Amino acid sequence: MSDTYSPPARQRVRIITLRIALLMAVPLIIFSTPAWGNETLTLEIFENIGILLLIGGVIGRLWSILYAGGRKNEMIVQVGPYSICRHPLYLFSTIAMLGLGMMLGSIVLTVLLTGTVFVVLSATARREEKHLRAKFGAAYDEYASRVPRILPSPFAYVSPREVTVNLSAFHSTMLDAVGFLMLIPFAEFVELLREVQSVPHFVIW
Repeated sequence: MSDTYSPPARQRVRIITLRIALLMAVPLIIFSTPAWGNETLTLEIFENIGILLLIGGVIGRLWSILYAGGRKNEMIVQVGPYSICRHPLYLFSTIAMLGLGMMLGSIVLTVLLTGTVFVVLSATARREEKHLRAKFGAAYDEYASRVPRILPSPFAYVSPREVTVNLSAFHSTMLDAVGFLMLIPFAEFVELLREVQSVPHFVIW
């Protein structure tokens, strides 16, 4: 989940932190069942919206890397998704987690997963921006004064007609996207466990 600038050591710490947090949530996911049941219209709506959000998050990450790939250490990217927020990769990662929570059919899990990812990535973004300000100085300060960090300002969107794509960065993000998309069969597996009641469950909203 790299963004405009990400020193390797800090990137590893962020990835490890997120993985540990998500692994800690797995027992809660496996052993919980939505308060409104497993075969309800509410759950189906939640799941369908969640799938759309997760896929949208993956597409958004690919869209972002088209603009930033190969240029993150050379210039301040200020167009495309980077014109609506300074860390769009983090924005779309958070949206993907929101999708996972909704696929699981639980308000509590949705808030927990989305909130954890958002807090960790927001803290990472703040640390990264110290390096960006040191590297680009007043130019980055001016950019930051216009464009929000993660929560987007969609009406500020601007984009050139063409961009140069770094295929290596794009391919890497495509592989990363596979990991996100695997959350869909994971959510389906959790739903199957709930239906067959192969493990004990507790009710969660």
